[in-house]
Amino acid sequence: MKRQHATPVLLSTDGPQYLNQISLRLTGNSVSESVIEEIVHSCPSSLPIREIDAAFANPVAVCRQLNTPAGAIDNFLITPSGMPILVECKLWRNPEARREVVGQILDYAKALSRWSSSDLQREVNRALKAQGNALLRLVRDVQPDVDETAFNDAVTSNLRRGRFLLLIVGDGIREGVEAIAEYLQTHAGLHFSLGLVEFPIFELPDGTRMVVPRVLARTTLITRTIVAVPPGHLVWEESEGGEQSGTDDQLWGEEYVPFWRTFLKVLRLDDPEQVIPAPARQGYLGFALPAAGGSCWLTVYRNMTKGEVGVILSSHRNTAGEYAVNAIVENWQEVKAELGPDADLTSFKGRPRILARRAFGPLTEEVVRERAFAWLAERVNTFVNVLRPRVRSAAADYAEVQR
Repeated sequence: MKRQHATPVLLSTDGPQYLNQISLRLTGNSVSESVIEEIVHSCPSSLPIREIDAAFANPVAVCRQLNTPAGAIDNFLITPSGMPILVECKLWRNPEARREVVGQILDYAKALSRWSSSDLQREVNRALKAQGNALLRLVRDVQPDVDETAFNDAVTSNLRRGRFLLLIVGDGIREGVEAIAEYLQTHAGLHFSLGLVEFPIFELPDGTRMVVPRVLARTTLITRTIVAVPPGHLVWEESEGGEQSGTDDQLWGEEYVPFWRTFLKVLRLDDPEQVIPAPARQGYLGFALPAAGGSCWLTVYRNMTKGEVGVILSSHRNTAGEYAVNAIVENWQEVKAELGPDADLTSFKGRPRILARRAFGPLTEEVVRERAFAWLAERVNTFVNVLRPRVRSAAADYAEVQR
């Protein structure tokens, strides 16, 4: 979807007047995040939802600052058919804000996917300081014939399926943040749509203000893969790092999350546009790189058996991401000089693979983990700095070839 950069023009008898956009900052004649939240809450129809996913059209504004285990959602809305909409409002004052909003809205969606309609009703009541079923009352104010049982069942089903619309509303979302859509393609555990909405506010000659929402990007629907497993069995998958991961969250996930959470506290990236994933319930993290469809990423992994950590440039077959990897391999000597001497070009299942890895010993020991985290954080930062611009350039070449 193309950006709309043109400034609105007011046509009057005195001639055309170009409107001034109000700075969405915290000083002077400005608008804060709280003001944007209030506009979304009081005028939900201002959100161009139909352009993003028509299934979520005609939403009902429920509340602001809905508390979840992952934090407070800026704006929560729902359709009369029981489909939740999560809105995160951000002013892009610094690189951290642009990165963190991605993890925030994903964490909110994951937290809500573990709720039932009763959980949602309870937290809505707390946010509104209400009693009874405030959620249903708000929906019936808009559509009086909504059946309570059917609505509650639909809400619970959509929560458990992760069937959400995630909206990120900001004041000039940059190119790197538009790649959020690609990043989310690697997180198919939920069944959601995503929209990036720019929310410029212009001042009219009489001092009143006008909002001109713009859709910058949207995902296609992301669906989860469901595998039926007989009771007492697990599904195992061999990762590129060589460590097996299972679907039993109690067996693996609870132990992985604190490991990756600690690593991410150590990690510092130079690139302000690189999206940082949330702590994972697997033996690896995925750092999305700018190739269409989330087709290229860095796999950051650990192997407890070998006491090893590493980072791998990964891609899907027959995609812009694979094209980018092959282009990088063609210039391997130059790339290796920038990545450092411990970077290797190997192969995996007949495909080239660029990686750096090192064994440190028992990762269960705190001192060993600290050394491993320090090395891995430096390697991830370097891989992002060296490979991200090359992936973006090669992916653009691929798009031209495909036209």
